[in-house]
Amino acid sequence: MSPLKINLKQDPLPALLAQDSTALTYFVRRDLLDEDTGGVKDLWELKEPRKILMKQGADGSWRYPGKNREVFRDTNYDLLETFRNLCVLIAKYCFNRRNPAIASAAEYVFSCQTPEGDIRGILGNQYMPYYHGAILELLIEADYAEDERVRLGLEWLLSLRQEDGGWVVPMQTVPSKERTGDIWRAAPIRADPSRHSSQLATGMVLRAFAAHPAYRSREAVRRAGDMLKARFFKSDRYNDRKAPKYWTKFQYPFWWSNLLTALDSLSKIGYTSKDNDIARGLDWFLKNQEEDGLWETSYGKAKDQEMRAWIGLAVCRVFKRLEDAK
Repeated sequence: MSPLKINLKQDPLPALLAQDSTALTYFVRRDLLDEDTGGVKDLWELKEPRKILMKQGADGSWRYPGKNREVFRDTNYDLLETFRNLCVLIAKYCFNRRNPAIASAAEYVFSCQTPEGDIRGILGNQYMPYYHGAILELLIEADYAEDERVRLGLEWLLSLRQEDGGWVVPMQTVPSKERTGDIWRAAPIRADPSRHSSQLATGMVLRAFAAHPAYRSREAVRRAGDMLKARFFKSDRYNDRKAPKYWTKFQYPFWWSNLLTALDSLSKIGYTSKDNDIARGLDWFLKNQEEDGLWETSYGKAKDQEMRAWIGLAVCRVFKRLEDAK
């Protein structure tokens, strides 16, 4: 087995390879050790993805459990559940559009795209650039980068930027007392572009651009990256996940913005470890690496050691990408 050529204090390989996970081992050997692990289709036949696919509906979606559809009729929770399952299938098992289940799910997602270009529904009829960006990232990773509907969605995001270069969820700017039941079905609110961006929204949106080879080098994307890295370890300007502690709360597959998701995107966009903000982010991981070579999730789920391993893999991918870029 080849050594892991990244600059970490503790070798994470023993802990990563100790997990009883065929998928995790596949990616460790492929992405960190540069071994030829063959195609990904064998991962599609594993127990967990097959279990997920059994619950997929005929229209390509997954039904969200436990919500009264009459009470929550303005919210498309099935789109949220579909996003959740696509996160697992694409990020952990490398599913792509050549799998009929992903092709069907993608068509369901695209059915939620408006003529403006945005994917809508999780916030009722209101704009949701953060979920929109995260969903586009998955579609791009599943080989939809050249799809015109993806391009339309990315251009919509560019049209919705704040003046400081990032993004905000427009509903974040609406006082809580004004978020009445009617607002979710009303015409979409567009935030005042002079307001400060949200690092939560900017981080999730940036993942879509970082995943797309034709968009990641754009000046507008770089400007958003500058805004995001300058906010490392600071409070968000809006109430959603506002406290600085959220920078170091990790989950995999990626969902909310945090230090790891930000560094993952920024390393794809072209930032290097010579950048002071990037170096500051990497330094946090160096200082907080555990004795087994991995990192805590900060969510208090001690039993989920496999989650720690997936996060460790993601951290190592960032370090290796930056090392290879030197």
